[in-house]
Amino acid sequence: KILQYEYYYTESEADMVCDKFQAKLRKECFDPSKISITNLRIQHWKGAIQEVKGGTVNQKLARECYFLWKTARLKHLTLTEETRKILRDLKKVVPLLLLTNGDTETQREKIEACACQEFFDAIVVGGEQKEEKPSLSIFLHCCKLLGVQPEDCVMIGDSLDTDIQGGLNAGLKATIWINKTGIVPKEISPVPHYTISSLLELPGLLVTF
Repeated sequence: KILQYEYYYTESEADMVCDKFQAKLRKECFDPSKISITNLRIQHWKGAIQEVKGGTVNQKLARECYFLWKTARLKHLTLTEETRKILRDLKKVVPLLLLTNGDTETQREKIEACACQEFFDAIVVGGEQKEEKPSLSIFLHCCKLLGVQPEDCVMIGDSLDTDIQGGLNAGLKATIWINKTGIVPKEISPVPHYTISSLLELPGLLVTF
């Protein structure tokens, strides 16, 4: 909206800028030793604006777009009551750990926004470790934090390339892929032990272990 009402972009131009920003986000390569995540994403907005409008990009506009986008994104990060119940019930019987890849600042803000800390015995952010998923080292680190052996752990995640492959690399008891969109994996993709379409199916599956 800021593009349209304060900077007089057409609706089409504003949509194009947002689409180009999202495209840059999907292809993002982040090296914290070279740039902060905030400055990198402001650069994404600058690039998106320049590709649509040309000329010299207003740095103030790029910053405003970034912080508005970030605020809106965090605002909509919530856990459903069904998800909260599942996590609450699971924590009563097994230790839980949240493992996520990504920049420390970004991931910690997301964790804080969805207020999920109470459901986990430990939280590990890839950006704070030497290696991220699917590397073996981070999975072994997680097992050590929980005081359990890899063969007694189950990995649940929605990424075949990081969650499932990492669980397989670590020799975990099982890997469970949450395939929310029903996509058909490529032939070369890692093969999970189990596939579910929703986290709501998890309790029913776990009782069979």
